[in-house]
Amino acid sequence: MSRASGNHLARISNCLQTILDLEPALERIEIGKTLLEEFSVLKEFLQKIETVALNEDDVTRVEIATSNFLEELRVPLAQARPGKSAASLLQ
Repeated sequence: MSRASGNHLARISNCLQTILDLEPALERIEIGKTLLEEFSVLKEFLQKIETVALNEDDVTRVEIATSNFLEELRVPLAQARPGKSAASLLQ
């Protein structure tokens, strides 16, 4: 495996693992139940990622999509955090 391929693999794996690490938090929000159904696909892909040919454009698209996904979940996850009132979220 070339150095670039290894770097691409590490970056993609990091994105996917970041999303999968949200599983416990997503269980607490309504839209999370739908998203969790798709996690099996992500888990399977992560196991087979070494067989996928990746280029810089692919990796960049996944990184941007991951960032957008995390940003869209920021508010729902913050609201679902135990012990946080609506007033504290607005500050």
